[in-house]
Amino acid sequence: MSAQASADPIVFDVTGMDCGECAKSVERAVCQLPGVTAATVSLGAGLLTVQPGATEEVAGLVRAIGGAVDRAGYSAQLRTPSGSRLAAGPVWWRDRKLAPALTAAILWAIAFTMHLAGAREAAVDLVYAVAIAAGGYRIARAALQALRVRAIDMNVLMTISVIGAAALGDWSEGAMVVVLFTIGSSLQGVAFERTRHAIRSLLSLSPEEANLLRDGVEMTVAVASLRVGDVVRVRPGERIPADGEVIEGATAVDQSALTGESLPVEKAAGDALFAGTVNGGGTVLVRVARLASDSTLARVVHLVEEAQGSKAPSQQLVDRFAAIYTPAVVLGAIALATIGSLASSDAGTWIYRALVLLVIACPCALVISTPVAIVSAIGAATRQGVLVKGGAALERIGAATVVAFDKTGTLTRGRPAVAEIVGLDGFDGVTVLGLAAAIEQHSEHPIGRAIIAKALHDNVPIPANDAFEALVGRGARAFVQGMPVMVGSERLLAETGLTLDDATRANRDRLAASGQSTQFVLRQADGAWRLLGLIAVADQMRAVTPRAVASLRGAGIAHVAMVTGDNAAVARTIGTAAGVDEIHADLLPADKASVIGDLRRRFGPVVMVGDGINDAPALATADVGVAMGAAGTDVALESADLALMRDDLGGLAQAIRLSRRTLAVIRQNVTLSLVIKALALLLGVLGFVSLWIAVLADVGTSLIVTLNGLRLARQERDGTSVALVPDAGINPRAQPTKPAQAG
Repeated sequence: MSAQASADPIVFDVTGMDCGECAKSVERAVCQLPGVTAATVSLGAGLLTVQPGATEEVAGLVRAIGGAVDRAGYSAQLRTPSGSRLAAGPVWWRDRKLAPALTAAILWAIAFTMHLAGAREAAVDLVYAVAIAAGGYRIARAALQALRVRAIDMNVLMTISVIGAAALGDWSEGAMVVVLFTIGSSLQGVAFERTRHAIRSLLSLSPEEANLLRDGVEMTVAVASLRVGDVVRVRPGERIPADGEVIEGATAVDQSALTGESLPVEKAAGDALFAGTVNGGGTVLVRVARLASDSTLARVVHLVEEAQGSKAPSQQLVDRFAAIYTPAVVLGAIALATIGSLASSDAGTWIYRALVLLVIACPCALVISTPVAIVSAIGAATRQGVLVKGGAALERIGAATVVAFDKTGTLTRGRPAVAEIVGLDGFDGVTVLGLAAAIEQHSEHPIGRAIIAKALHDNVPIPANDAFEALVGRGARAFVQGMPVMVGSERLLAETGLTLDDATRANRDRLAASGQSTQFVLRQADGAWRLLGLIAVADQMRAVTPRAVASLRGAGIAHVAMVTGDNAAVARTIGTAAGVDEIHADLLPADKASVIGDLRRRFGPVVMVGDGINDAPALATADVGVAMGAAGTDVALESADLALMRDDLGGLAQAIRLSRRTLAVIRQNVTLSLVIKALALLLGVLGFVSLWIAVLADVGTSLIVTLNGLRLARQERDGTSVALVPDAGINPRAQPTKPAQAG
């Protein structure tokens, strides 16, 4: 890397951290370096972010940071400018702590065998000393680094304990402490790395090369070199290199890695594609819409890493407790050694007990009990297509008792669709739909697009039209098969002088009562207009909505409400079919926020689900705001506490269940850590715990809480969750690319 003046943050991937004290040690070590303005470490994401001075030489600073992290006992790897990182999962035999640990274990076994064989005590102690040096070198170096920045971490406590044991002549026990601690921390580090691996591996989904088309020539280029507007060819089986839009061809794309969808999604000209997703059976040309570093995939990874680095309320509470607990136990150990030595003639026994307390003072298991569960849960949620924006949001959604839904684009598909066709005066529905589609085939109006989509889906012949004219606010007209035809609202009907007979009026009223908008199709013959039929258009409810609401009740949600700006008739129709408990219609954005406040007062914590744009006040007022169908939507990704990456409400119940499982695991971990610490403290003071047993208890508890948290990462979809059922009735190639945002 060349020297340059830059104030941009420098980001490193740090391995080997397995507790909060590890992260603090790295922060302190790096902050002491000249040229470093600030340094922050995310334990959950395994990231070190360094803010250099404005005129620092970057290459030299990177080397200095790497050295400081290494001296602290960990490894730092610079993240490349494109944001790529090693995605390979942690391999236990490559852990840098394992070789010294195994060496120390082998030497301890040799020394112990020599002792059993009756070898001279001096020779046995020498081998034990070599074992301590081999396994404890990195621990002692990290302890020295911590003391330089005036910190007491687990390395300091272990180093003092080992030196104290050796000073008391317990070389065997000192060596055993080193063996147990190094092996345990190595295994714990590898286990904790697995919680980060799911997110790290996401970036490996993006290919390194793309097939760029320029001036009719195809060339292979690095994905990082693509620019907005470039056109790339993607063949069957290849990954999409960048976010973009299909401009030629059709295919089915596997988006499961990003959105969690189990079925491929049909894509044709005009449809959006996301970097890292897998092309199916067709070759497509794609116009690049975003740089590789700004793709939806990259933004999701960045947001999740930030979420993993944030502290949940339970973690903040544990950290505050640990900040008091550790110094208190250290002071207690000093007091125990001093008072015990003065009060008895056996100073060695009391010093030994004080050393045991120093080991017990290490709060690793307690501090790691919460973040390992949070990180695992966030990774599991991401694989299921639910983006959780931090541990606090994950905890809050599990405490919710009421869920409020926006209607349009949430409970419904968010775009109009033909619901019913009524033929009149001897004309059948196919003829009516064909004539209406003939007029609307050049229309950009959502209702016109819905009519065209229905005709294409039903394979209805669409005649050509001439002299198309849009009638603003009323409809459209054209010549179809040589005759004037119009399609539009009742206002257009009134302009022709036609009146509805009783049967037609009854049909119109029936459709309006169910929340459907009626379009009238007319044709002129012999100078007179004739009503051919009615086409009812409505924003249709998603097929999965009723099951999603039922799934929420199964997840423990006591009350479900709808808040919408749509009219009461439409809201009542959708809400009744969905199975919600109460319906609030004709609401302005500020009114929605007031309803959310009222729901909280009556029922407790509220989750609000909306589109992340129009529902901003309600999302902000709710205890947890959830954006629906957020893949590729900048505002939705940034605005909500949670984002459902695809249009599948079933993910909400999964997130609630996952939150409650996570809280249960955190309670288990914290309880286990506190109980073991309390027992160890009591037994240690009474002399019933040796140094190596104290280390085994500390390391063993840390491993147990880590593995318990890892269970969340292995949780798959709950068997009661809503299955993915594609909405039927519309040809996906004919759907509007921009859904309606009303309501």
